[in-house]
Amino acid sequence: MMDKNYEEDRSGIESNTVGVYRTAATVKGGRRFSFSAMIVCGDRQGKVGLGYGKANQVPNAIEKAQKKAKRAMRPFPLTGTTIPHEVTGRFGACSVRLVPASPGTGVIAGAAVRAVLDLVGVKDCLSKAYGSTNNKNLTKAVMNGLEQLRSRSQVEALRKVSIEKTHAEEAHEAVQVEQVETTHAEAAAE
Repeated sequence: MMDKNYEEDRSGIESNTVGVYRTAATVKGGRRFSFSAMIVCGDRQGKVGLGYGKANQVPNAIEKAQKKAKRAMRPFPLTGTTIPHEVTGRFGACSVRLVPASPGTGVIAGAAVRAVLDLVGVKDCLSKAYGSTNNKNLTKAVMNGLEQLRSRSQVEALRKVSIEKTHAEEAHEAVQVEQVETTHAEAAAE
């Protein structure tokens, strides 16, 4: 029974491969190849982690990266289906600006940025990459940006003031209210 619960816990975590990279060491007999993989794991409900693994075969590298990503998973604050506020993440020569968007906008981002945002559960967000567009560093810059996010309650507690709602927050609350009303109407119809 314990194993079944463990499998159920694992089933909610999805993973996405950012990239598989090949390196070659020149030795006496020719070239010796090794592989590395970068994986993003998330539950689409605010938790995400990034993993990087190296091995002599691709499947082993992917497996190592997945284990590391699952271990590195941590929660991030979300507002509805977007991020609470604008943020800029940096790593190396990469900068990624993440901007909250109103419902229905979708994730406007490149493949590396989208991989992280999709698995954290963000469905509406604008992004812009500055500087280098190396996929490894872009994903690390997005993670850095997510680490800077603070929820409304955290900011209010730190500043000891109340903050008025942004346009994006009001739009997301309106959508949630509409969804609740439609489910009540459907239940009443049945």
